[in-house]
Amino acid sequence: MKKTLFIFWVFILSFSTSFAQYEVQVETKKPTTNIQSDMYGIFFEDINFGADGGLYAELVKNRSFDFTNSPLMGWNTYGLVSVQNQGGPFDRNPHYVKLTNKYELLTGTGLINEGFKGIGVKEGENYRFSFYARSKENKSMKIAAELIDSKNNPVGKIEVEVYGKEWKKYQGLLTAKLSDAHCQLNVSLQSLGEVDLEHISLFPSKTWKSRENGMREDIAQALADLKPGFFRFPGGCIVEGNNLATRYQWKNTIGPVENRPVNENRWNYEFKHKFFPDYFQSYGLGFFEYFELCEDFSSEPLPVLSCGFSCQFQKGREEIVPLDSLQAYIDDALDLIEFANGSASSRWGKIRAEMGHPAPFNMKYLAIGNEQWGPLYHIYLEAFVKQIRKKYPEIKIIGGSGPDSEGAEFERLWPQMKSLKVDLVDEHFYRSTDWFLNAATRYDNYDRKGPKVFAGEYACHTSPVKKNNFESALAEAAFLTGVERNADVVHLAAYAPLLAHVDAWQWNPNLIWFDNMRLVKSPNYYVQQLYSHYMGTDVLKTSLKGKPLAGQDGIYASSVIDKNKGQIIIKVVNTSTSEKDLVFSLIDYKQSKSQAKIISLKAEMDAENTLDNPFAIVPKEEILSIKDNKLNLKIEAQSFVVLVY
Repeated sequence: MKKTLFIFWVFILSFSTSFAQYEVQVETKKPTTNIQSDMYGIFFEDINFGADGGLYAELVKNRSFDFTNSPLMGWNTYGLVSVQNQGGPFDRNPHYVKLTNKYELLTGTGLINEGFKGIGVKEGENYRFSFYARSKENKSMKIAAELIDSKNNPVGKIEVEVYGKEWKKYQGLLTAKLSDAHCQLNVSLQSLGEVDLEHISLFPSKTWKSRENGMREDIAQALADLKPGFFRFPGGCIVEGNNLATRYQWKNTIGPVENRPVNENRWNYEFKHKFFPDYFQSYGLGFFEYFELCEDFSSEPLPVLSCGFSCQFQKGREEIVPLDSLQAYIDDALDLIEFANGSASSRWGKIRAEMGHPAPFNMKYLAIGNEQWGPLYHIYLEAFVKQIRKKYPEIKIIGGSGPDSEGAEFERLWPQMKSLKVDLVDEHFYRSTDWFLNAATRYDNYDRKGPKVFAGEYACHTSPVKKNNFESALAEAAFLTGVERNADVVHLAAYAPLLAHVDAWQWNPNLIWFDNMRLVKSPNYYVQQLYSHYMGTDVLKTSLKGKPLAGQDGIYASSVIDKNKGQIIIKVVNTSTSEKDLVFSLIDYKQSKSQAKIISLKAEMDAENTLDNPFAIVPKEEILSIKDNKLNLKIEAQSFVVLVY
């Protein structure tokens, strides 16, 4: 008898624990704050071969023979090939190659490009081969371009005739006979005599928006699919450079692509176990192309410019331009605003128009400096602020709070940003899972009257290995409920880094991984995408027993209303190891619907998407029946759910 009674009470306790409801109040009548229409965006930096060898579709490495101190890096030569630097067609890319073919040369003469960890081609696809050439011979000279696969077999070939002593551009289409991710390009002189070659290029015919100097189609599409509200570029540390001479200078990235000077990449020697001496910036993806992408994605452009500091992480080797020489840097900022927004008759607006875009790009944001710290940064920033405010008061200026999310420098820099009255302060977080979970309340007590926050770089770093696994994505989803709840403080937010080549990366984790043929979207990607797609227009007060849901029993939640679509959107994260039964009561909501859409993201905590299994973790949709504006949700353990009502 006693045993039977004991079993009965165990059953009752178990039942009540499993189905204990959390009564959550969503106040729909008075939103707490509006949400910036461009709140969730992307941060692009040429790290992990994200530009050349990544988003930028050029397939030839060192196409202009101007890698510093190594003009033939990326090329293997045979026969008589020499590098020349006098009399070339482009003054800012002076090197070119002279090919000499003699009868007695059994090998012939040519050079082979290795691409970016190979050249990826697809069977039946066309590739646009182009180059500049001249010949002193009084006859037509034949140049051949041949793709060779990873097994040393020919994949496709084209021959182009060159004639004349003046530099001219030549091009033709090359069709791949099979698919291979690791081809090489063999460029050879088929005729006897001499030919000079410069800017040897190979692009897929299919690029994003079919542009000649275009982007890799699948990567650009993946970025567009995020629906980014803003696009921050050209990066973080590469803005500063290894030194001031190698800082990113936007004026070098515009104009004819053939005459944009090559620049050393900040990330070539940063990691001792991952040296990439072949990591340069061709600037084929330059500021004009960045602005075009912003227009393609309906994103606000958010460029970052040097404030006169080289990268401060290079202890003992960092450089700071003298304050009395800072005007040239300030002029770069003022000129950029004119390039983006000026009329087609202005000095820099005219260059934009000549490049094919007479209308302004309507840039609204400008960041000065990246992760700067120390006693001089605010002094240098103030010099920029004064002149930009005077000439372009409509531009929103972004300052920085240093590389850390807390600590002495962070605490010192924030008051300085307030005193300068910058519009936004850039905060960066590369932190642990626990940090992200705890940071769901980070902005609850921020100053509502000060500068707004730009969460410009964030990513959860799992331990002991940093992965793009579901654990990291879930922690970021929980953190973003706090960002969304405090949309009056946080105006912009972006994950970082964005892109990584699986065979040439220095930093992890990353939002999208790719090789020469494929890409994979991480679970972190889908978290960012869900927040961006279901952003809403206004924040709704959402509470459990009068308090925001920010970790109680592992539950995190935020709610918004989309006044344009007439939708209530609720985001819920359950980080606990047990299912939670929640009831969301929509207070004062006048509409009544019978159904809601449920989008869920769920996986084992260590699970990842891979190139071979790219859809292991993807959002899944289902329909939920609704009665009396009470949304009954069973939230699976360790899952992220978006409810659209």
